[in-house]
Amino acid sequence: MHPTPLIATIVAGLGLAFVFGAIANRLKLPVLVGYLLAGVLVGPFTPGYVADQELAPQLAEIGVILLMFGVGLHFSVKDLMAVRRIAIPGAVAQITVATLMGMGLAHLMGWTLGAGLVFGLALSVASTVVLLRALQERRLIDTERGRIAVGWLIVEDLAMVLALVLLPALSGPWAARPRRRAPAGCWAPWPSPWARSPPSWC
Repeated sequence: MHPTPLIATIVAGLGLAFVFGAIANRLKLPVLVGYLLAGVLVGPFTPGYVADQELAPQLAEIGVILLMFGVGLHFSVKDLMAVRRIAIPGAVAQITVATLMGMGLAHLMGWTLGAGLVFGLALSVASTVVLLRALQERRLIDTERGRIAVGWLIVEDLAMVLALVLLPALSGPWAARPRRRAPAGCWAPWPSPWARSPPSWC
């Protein structure tokens, strides 16, 4: 009999997701917790059956595509414009503050400016998939709060698309130049890409 990794991965994934999702729901936990445990169970770090490591990410991408397609069916530009006074400034402020905080933490750990920027951006956005799933479970996606949340997420996603396009140009000069560690009692800022000797202040 010829191997069927695609069918095996789909059956194992859906079956375990159903079982663990039902258990999580019975325990009053988000079903996403059950789905996560199902993925861990068929992963390479637990004994027993291991799902195909090349097919599983592709199937996951299909799931994300279908979820975002479903969101698109329920959300329109008109809805986004209706909540723009909250969603746009709120999302921009959240991204800015969280990115600066992440860059500050990266600075303390001695990371490069490029690495700090990527780290800060990664911290600044929420998981669209997880939040949308949570809104759908609570039947809040069609409420005013749900529309605000979805609008907020869409603004974040658009900002991340722009950031991914600009990151190579913004972080390139700093990518291979780590921050110089200052002597005890001194502080060394991130170096400018054009400075030959980064300054430090004691």
